[in-house]
Amino acid sequence: MKEDLPVAVIGAGPVGLAAAAQLVARALTPLIFERGPRPAATIRDWAHVRLFSPWRYNVDEAARALLTGTGWTAPDPDRLPTGGELAGLYLDPLAAHPAIAPHLHFDARVTAIGRLGIDKLQDAGRADTPFVISWTDAEGMSHRSLARAVIDASGTWHSPNPIGVDGLPVPGEAAATSAIAYGIPDVSGAAREAYAGKRILVIGGGHSAINVVLDVLRLQRDAPTTRMIWALRRDRIDRLLGGGLNDALPERGALGIAARAAIDSGRLELLAPFAVERLEQCSDAIRVSATVRGEPVSIDVDRIIVATGFRPDTGLFSELRVALDPAVEAPLRLAPLIDPNLHSCGTVPPHGAADLAHPEPGFTIAGSKSYGRAPTFLMMTGYEQVRSIVAEIAGDHEAAREVRLVLPETGVCTTDTLDAEAQGCCGGAAAASQQPEPQSAGCCGGAA
Repeated sequence: MKEDLPVAVIGAGPVGLAAAAQLVARALTPLIFERGPRPAATIRDWAHVRLFSPWRYNVDEAARALLTGTGWTAPDPDRLPTGGELAGLYLDPLAAHPAIAPHLHFDARVTAIGRLGIDKLQDAGRADTPFVISWTDAEGMSHRSLARAVIDASGTWHSPNPIGVDGLPVPGEAAATSAIAYGIPDVSGAAREAYAGKRILVIGGGHSAINVVLDVLRLQRDAPTTRMIWALRRDRIDRLLGGGLNDALPERGALGIAARAAIDSGRLELLAPFAVERLEQCSDAIRVSATVRGEPVSIDVDRIIVATGFRPDTGLFSELRVALDPAVEAPLRLAPLIDPNLHSCGTVPPHGAADLAHPEPGFTIAGSKSYGRAPTFLMMTGYEQVRSIVAEIAGDHEAAREVRLVLPETGVCTTDTLDAEAQGCCGGAAAASQQPEPQSAGCCGGAA
């Protein structure tokens, strides 16, 4: 019977593993697919970044209950973890728990989700037909697994926004990929050799970009020949940096203050509004043809860091009946609740399974991917999402609808501050998953 099948969870980041813990708590069997070789693989890409939010906001309650039974010691609730600490101190032990570990597949890349034996057009018996998940293992072998329901917590980390202000790659971008990094590279740590003494262009106006800028400035102290240009695609830096001490997440407010001090000291060149039109590979540089305030400019650099946010990859569920808002690319009921033109991280109302539902019964998108292109995701929001989703799968409809969530007020993540490029490592975040849920950086939880 379909009810005897496991519930598939795509992604073993914070939200995916929280979903697994919620399933175990209700005596349901998870079947978890993680595209990386270990849990939280995506979060480890930004392991050097410190989250905005303290530990108390970053541990799911069902996961805490599982771990406490093993003698796990919870970190200091008031301490701000790095991405690496989130992975090592919390997600690694959770993934290794005997109730979860046997059901977790690593190096498992989900390529498609459908209904067994029927295509997208067929109506009859759809809700009673198991899901079929197509996936490949580390050796590239193809597999199919059946599930009673699917929770896609795969995040957006592997779908970064391209350089173009129109949402499209610019000419020459694909050819210059060896000199381009997307997200938050560890420029003053593991990737130091690639950036020390180089001419660096940082593109982006959000918290991820500020993280990168401050890291480059730290590198510059040790490698004084390092040069940096910070390019904002929109001229909103005053609003972005203006939250400061008004932010209820102090580390995020401190980030804006530090960036403002760097600008005032003249340690970097700031260009805004900045629109790249073309990249050209020269013998000793990447030539960036762009406009600044509508005037053409040409800049030669060695490295480009693109911190302009993320977008969801919808290819996984092209054979399912999924309804997404055409602009936000979030579930239809959720989209108006999280539209960054109307809401900040702290003003998103509580929501759960009912707001995340699709015409395809039993399929749900959770975590940063559920927010589509909106940059307002917080990790604790993802935890409440999967608590509600799993309650719905278990048939506990009352618990599924009793959604309670109190979010910290913010001073910098405001309705007129952030746009698509202001996403943190989350687009999120929150996570290391089939595609990261950086569910935890930037607005997502979030990285400082």
